[in-house]
Amino acid sequence: MTDNRLRAVVALAQALAAAHTPCDSVRAAAEGTRAALGGAFAAISTWERELGRLKVLVNVGELAEGEVEFPEGESYPVHEFPEIAGGGQPDAWVETADGGPGPEEEPGNRPYGRPYNHQRAAALRRRGRGCCVVAPIVLHGRAWGEVYVARAAGEPVFTREDAEFATVLAAVTAAGLAQTERLAEARRLAFTDALTGLANRRAVDMRLDEALERHRRDGAVVSLVVCDLNGLKRVNDSRGHAVGDRLLERFGSVLSLCGAILPGTLAARLGGDEFCLLTVGPSADEVAKVAGELCARAKELELGEGVAVGVASTGDPIGPVWSARRLFRLADAAQYRAKGAGSRGPVVAGREGGADDPVVRLADAPERAPSKERRRFRR
Repeated sequence: MTDNRLRAVVALAQALAAAHTPCDSVRAAAEGTRAALGGAFAAISTWERELGRLKVLVNVGELAEGEVEFPEGESYPVHEFPEIAGGGQPDAWVETADGGPGPEEEPGNRPYGRPYNHQRAAALRRRGRGCCVVAPIVLHGRAWGEVYVARAAGEPVFTREDAEFATVLAAVTAAGLAQTERLAEARRLAFTDALTGLANRRAVDMRLDEALERHRRDGAVVSLVVCDLNGLKRVNDSRGHAVGDRLLERFGSVLSLCGAILPGTLAARLGGDEFCLLTVGPSADEVAKVAGELCARAKELELGEGVAVGVASTGDPIGPVWSARRLFRLADAAQYRAKGAGSRGPVVAGREGGADDPVVRLADAPERAPSKERRRFRR
């Protein structure tokens, strides 16, 4: 391998290591292989086994008419490209627009014994390209997809040496994608509640900080709905923790369904029997309406005794909200009031007298040791 190609491999590996998301990874892989092979265009596709199709994830370089960087519906039946499903062999090969042999092949023969693919040749001609090199990506021992790099018509045709280099680049790409998968899974586990599959408290804290930054910058309405599931201890004590877990899971599903009514809502389990919804954008009235729907649906659950719900929104007269702590305390105080009153619907901070609202006064009262009358609100 020449020094230039070795540097290209290192650059590709570094770009993949710097990628934080699967989307970043596939784009880095496509751009890196395109540059390394001197192509005008490159794409990364994945084999969707259950659908029997090769789906294009990203296109980079000189795009033809109709091509976009991140296509939503560009896919091809795998039977048109049987090599991708042919056992996951890592060898790359070259295709030409005229269907003829490459510069290092005898007529009628192909590198690695592969027949010409007429669909690829037709696609090259249709898009003004003269040749391409295709390298399967093998991940976890199985064919995952392919790297595709093309040159414009009139440019030198890829050689057998180029194909061998493309095989190396595909292997580097596979290693980078595997690393991104592991990082994505680690992030998912770090921000997900294991029992319900909802977001966890860490995810709420991060999202709430971002939401309040938007509120300060753009005036976006930020609302927090805090829920306390009633009757969980009774279920655990009388029917066992497995049944209690089932109640938590079912309520988590109800919370997720109600949250989906408001676009972009984060549904989370804070811990134990406490859950929340965090929204940015929808009005305070819309959030209060969804909170009411949540109360109604929770009451219909076979297990448990409904839910106590408190709402705090910057769209209501609750005073300035410059910290996540204050919004949490307001929602917490509203939920505490709902629980104490046995309310069938949500209690919304600021709707019983603005600054004189009993919920606002309770949330903003100086902290002291918890008593029978009032718990210490979350920090």
